[in-house]
Amino acid sequence: MLDFEVGAAGLADGGWFKATFKFYSDWALFQTSDPAAANFVSAEYQAGPLVPGQSPGTVQSLSVRFDQKGHERPFQKAVIVDVVDGYLNAGDHIIVRLGDRRGGGAGTRVQTFVEDRFRFRCYVDPLGTSRFAPVPGDVVIDVAPGAPARLLAAGPRFARPGARLPFRFSLQDRWGNACVAVGGALLVRAFAGAGQVYEARLALPAEGWASVGVDDLPAAAGELRVVAEFVGSRTVRPATSLVSVAARFPASRSFYADLHVHASDTVGTNSPAYNAAYARDIGGIDVLGYTANDFQITDANWQLGVATVERFNEPGRFVCYPVQEWCGSSTAGGDHNVVFLGDEAPGFPYNRRGEHNRTFVWNEDMRGDAVELGRWPVEELWAAYVDEPEQHLIMPHVGGRRYIPDWHHPELERLVEIASSWGHFGWLYQDVIERGYRIGVAASGDEHRGRPGGGPPGTQVFGVHGGLTGVLAERLDRQAVGRALRARHTWATTGEHTALLVRCGAHVQGDAFALSGPATLDYDFLGAAGWEELAAYDHTGQIWRRNLHRELGFSERLIRLRWGGARIPDRYRWAAWQGRITILNGTINRFQSHGFEHDEEVCWRAGPTDIGFRSETYGDADGVEIDVSNLRHCRIRVEGTIDGYAKTGGALTRHPFVHAPTFCWELRGADLLDAGELTLPLGGAGLFLALERLTERALPAGVSGSLDVAPVNAAFGHRPVYLFGRQRDDSKVWSSALFITFDAGSQAGG
Repeated sequence: MLDFEVGAAGLADGGWFKATFKFYSDWALFQTSDPAAANFVSAEYQAGPLVPGQSPGTVQSLSVRFDQKGHERPFQKAVIVDVVDGYLNAGDHIIVRLGDRRGGGAGTRVQTFVEDRFRFRCYVDPLGTSRFAPVPGDVVIDVAPGAPARLLAAGPRFARPGARLPFRFSLQDRWGNACVAVGGALLVRAFAGAGQVYEARLALPAEGWASVGVDDLPAAAGELRVVAEFVGSRTVRPATSLVSVAARFPASRSFYADLHVHASDTVGTNSPAYNAAYARDIGGIDVLGYTANDFQITDANWQLGVATVERFNEPGRFVCYPVQEWCGSSTAGGDHNVVFLGDEAPGFPYNRRGEHNRTFVWNEDMRGDAVELGRWPVEELWAAYVDEPEQHLIMPHVGGRRYIPDWHHPELERLVEIASSWGHFGWLYQDVIERGYRIGVAASGDEHRGRPGGGPPGTQVFGVHGGLTGVLAERLDRQAVGRALRARHTWATTGEHTALLVRCGAHVQGDAFALSGPATLDYDFLGAAGWEELAAYDHTGQIWRRNLHRELGFSERLIRLRWGGARIPDRYRWAAWQGRITILNGTINRFQSHGFEHDEEVCWRAGPTDIGFRSETYGDADGVEIDVSNLRHCRIRVEGTIDGYAKTGGALTRHPFVHAPTFCWELRGADLLDAGELTLPLGGAGLFLALERLTERALPAGVSGSLDVAPVNAAFGHRPVYLFGRQRDDSKVWSSALFITFDAGSQAGG
């Protein structure tokens, strides 16, 4: 409950009051239409005491609404209260109940991620002029983690024999927050082949994060299986990780980077130091990019952030870079991150001539009330750093202001971010490859919730795991990692410690080279959940594919409905799916979801022949696996609705996706058995339904092989080839392309 006491100016007829909070918070959306439903918000007037001779206020009622863009970034979400037909006196009160339960509602579901000082910032328009003044003193609460629900293990996925294998083990609550002050112990064991090769019992801290690390696991050639167990717990399952150890790997071990992490000094959660410690000690990653929105960061806060970067940067253990997020709108080129790779002070916010290298200046703390332009459009950004390209990595991305690849600087733009907590954007990499750009892949958290390093999803805007960039570096320091990033020796994951390695002779992913005759690409897909699809792409699209379900042998009973994609490629992209699967003339023996990110995405038995489902997709996909008897003779119907982002209007009101508000798909089981997989495109940014046959055998966690690429160059003079893989849980991995220039003689022969 928020209790606002009207100040000395009173509140005029037509005056407003707002209680705002930050746009990235996933606190459940408030609604005002159903007092018996969850998240109902109400406002009521309570008269204060009168001085002798004073008349009461004449206000008849208060009108309340919720608007996701009701105020200025970052405090955009707003509960707005209007004064109706009258005025309020000084000393009167406005009582706002968030999750009012007096009408039978269940209350409200608070933000799912931890924040040490969550703020409601309030504003008032006392004169009814729509000009607001801040109410002194924010309402501050701490959002704390819950009880342990799962155990996270984070470490390298591959290594050479004898390499150091650092692992972190952390307890998390059901929303993926790091638990604190748990105590107890973890039992960590490692197995190679049929035998146990390591065991350690590790005490969890009595205070602080429930996290511990080991650094003495054996790295002998073969497959190492690391198992961690929360001793004495009946509810937290053990965590298992795999490490492939072989001399053929192109680096001592896999390094993982999150180069796009925001803190509370711009649009993130908790301090830069908190985020850096979390990435190192919970995320278990090796490289961090502390990132500031350039128009929003103050000079003082940037200097504090850079000082934190220097404090956490520890060669051999943890590498930190400062990062400027150039926030140009899409018409000017879209979002680009500038990673400052060197040890010298970054040329930001000001260069050596004293010119500011921001996009523009526009924040709550600026002087004046006009936008101060700086580096705009994207060509001006390149001009700021082109004199020292080796000290900079410019990385365009989707995020909010979508990158438009009509412009490209080959010396500065070496990687493009194709997965983050905003969603999965494989289409973007295909776009730049088709244009002939020699650019590699990256994935990042674009973390706003204080959980970098492949952090778990929340609800609403950031609905998938944060991504990670795999790096093939000689060693773990700024110089070596920076060279590897600029060389495009990378792969992108959707937040998992998976790996994808691609070689062509002496060359690895990201290399540009000439070749005579056909190319043979050797690959290693290293995962955990089981690979189900492997594919290769060039500038023309998909050129090679393996369906592991088919290769292992389809089941006669096990099928899956998958749905996914996004409504649009821009900021508020997600598709909210609600549907029903009906199977007639067949028996549903069992079913199980895959790819669901959190507890508010669900499927359920809706009747003898029906399964209901509800989830949101951001370019990712969710699915339900079903064991069906009599599949050949049954009919399958899938129907439902697709909704989207509700900028305005009630949270309980539908907001249909105008191009495909509903879907209905009916087919015969015999058709699915014959085809193996069927897909229904639904438009948008890759929206689809797919019905697929599955295998009953275990999918492999590691797949190695080779493929041949014909010696044919594109019109732009080379042939780019990259690989992609998807696991059963919808986790994905992409390699940077190999950029092969086939000589004229081999082309003619091919």
